[in-house]
Amino acid sequence: MRAIHVSVWLLSIFLLFTGASGGWSADARAQVTLSKDNARDGNEAKPKNELCLGCHGYEGFGVPTGETGERAMRKLYVSPELFKQSVHAKRACVDCHWDILQIPHERGVQRERVNCIDCHLSTLEAQNKNGTKEFKRVDIVVQNIASYTSSVHAEPRDDDLNRPNAYCSDCHNAHTFAPLGTKPRLDFRLSIPDVCGKCHADIKEAYLTSVHGQEVKQEGNPNAAVCVDCHTTHDIESPEADNVKLSITANCGNCHGNQLKTYMGTYHGQVTTLGYAYTAKCFDCHGHHDIARVADDTSRVHQNNRLETCQKCHADATKGFITFHPHGNSHDFDRYPYMWIASKFMIALLAGVFAFFWTHSALWFYREYRDRKEGKNAPHVDTEKLGHEGKRYIRRWPLGWRVAHLLLALAVMTLVLTGTSALFAESAWAQTVMQTLGGPRVAAILHRIAALTFIILFFGHLLFMAYHIIKSGDKWKWFGPNSLIPNFDDLRQASAMFRWFFGNGPRPVFDRWAYWEKFDYWAPFWGMAIIGVSGAMLWFPAATASVLPGWVFNVATIIHGEEAFLAAVFLFSVHFFNCHFRPDKLPQDIVMFTGAMPLEEYKHEHTLEYKRLLENGELDKYLVDAPSKPMTLGSQLLGATLILIGLTLLVLVLLGFWENVITA
Repeated sequence: MRAIHVSVWLLSIFLLFTGASGGWSADARAQVTLSKDNARDGNEAKPKNELCLGCHGYEGFGVPTGETGERAMRKLYVSPELFKQSVHAKRACVDCHWDILQIPHERGVQRERVNCIDCHLSTLEAQNKNGTKEFKRVDIVVQNIASYTSSVHAEPRDDDLNRPNAYCSDCHNAHTFAPLGTKPRLDFRLSIPDVCGKCHADIKEAYLTSVHGQEVKQEGNPNAAVCVDCHTTHDIESPEADNVKLSITANCGNCHGNQLKTYMGTYHGQVTTLGYAYTAKCFDCHGHHDIARVADDTSRVHQNNRLETCQKCHADATKGFITFHPHGNSHDFDRYPYMWIASKFMIALLAGVFAFFWTHSALWFYREYRDRKEGKNAPHVDTEKLGHEGKRYIRRWPLGWRVAHLLLALAVMTLVLTGTSALFAESAWAQTVMQTLGGPRVAAILHRIAALTFIILFFGHLLFMAYHIIKSGDKWKWFGPNSLIPNFDDLRQASAMFRWFFGNGPRPVFDRWAYWEKFDYWAPFWGMAIIGVSGAMLWFPAATASVLPGWVFNVATIIHGEEAFLAAVFLFSVHFFNCHFRPDKLPQDIVMFTGAMPLEEYKHEHTLEYKRLLENGELDKYLVDAPSKPMTLGSQLLGATLILIGLTLLVLVLLGFWENVITA
């Protein structure tokens, strides 16, 4: 073995002094001797690369290491053909190896490591000053350098603080690194697992067993994922960092776009989109480097292994979790029929509700505006003849109902803000709101507090009504004028309302409750049934999955989100119009805060009840003094604040719907 080393060493010395193409004279050697300062500055003529390749282009060229050549050869061979195809083909060798001052090289000199960073930055700076057409390339290289210098690879090694964990040349061969689109560059891509595996041997071994590794090594598939596709090329950081987890998840979508899109529709994906990394990501379910196909019984998401995978995060997960569809698609009836049906039902419901009530509001505004312009809506009540001089208001809402309404409004607005921030997570405003709230965990707590407030108010109301009915005994009339239960009169009044809209009849008169008020009353019952039940199922997944299949979560997510959207848009458009924005109410109606309504307005809005109370002599029981100025001012400020918040939420929800549904 020593004889071989000695032979190669003698051959290398021969080539150094003679050159592979015929030898150099002393004069020739003198012509390629540079001063150190001028070599770095490039102020002297540079030797042509052919001179360097005269030795380094000789296959097998190298020098022995160790005092007597007993250690392995240091390979110094550079393939002339591959170098000519490389990105550095136009550069002179001494541009990088600037401390080579003499050919043949002086012996016993410690060479400096080639500094790729300084070289690239200085070269690109010169290109920029010269006004070349390589600005895009300049930006890319500068970005790569900046990314590398802030990566874990640029940090010093634990065993040698003078060396980084990985330098440019540890990953790139500067002599053979070819441009994009060339065969050598493609070969380099397929070799990346081997390059990374020089330092990460265990990870490489796991990767080679994966579906990605098998595609690369066995099939030579250039489209299969290699290390840099997931971890990026230069700005590599610890995979434990949140931003890296988010980046890797997004990178999965570069190849698996449809799967990423459907994942983002789940709560896991919504939290990820908002910029938080604590929910399950692709690699939490599918694995990191040893990813197997779903049908492979070694896969973590194989039917036999899926429950165990879910239990890593959901310790109390039951078998129902197995049939949850993390990539369910509501547009694919064949694979996900229940999701398709739920989605189409909700779309039809939304379209029907908004088509009717927005048309209703638009026609109402037009007709009421016309009537006010013509002076038709100016009722007058002569309180002096009634014997109640000075009392020109009637009590419409007792204090308890007003407090309940305020709490309900605050709860609903909190639910809308926290819920739609997750539902429309891709919107820029959603991420800002979530950061302001303190993150999805805090938002989830606020959402549940608001939900509990809503539930307590809802069932508290039911208990109160049950007590009131029992106490009233036979006096209670389910379909009387004071009842909120819909009846045929409501249908006749709605029909008459539309005739009035089109000028084909007078404005109908109403009793204590108009048909649109009854709709507003019963809407929370529908909302509680749909939003409340689906929300509870998602809130307690283990309990739900213990009795129901996992696909119920997919359906519940669709229904919960779509019904919440319906409720938010209806409340802040239709309900606000009915109460505040129609011409008779503008700029706002504060009766829900003062509890009292002017008699003139009461007679106009609830004509039948007014006449009945007047005829029965019961009107005086409900007449009250006008609200005090502080009460009126406070109610106006509170009402305006709530209306402003509601309209802001409406704009945000509609923006989210436009960005995430219409233009997606």
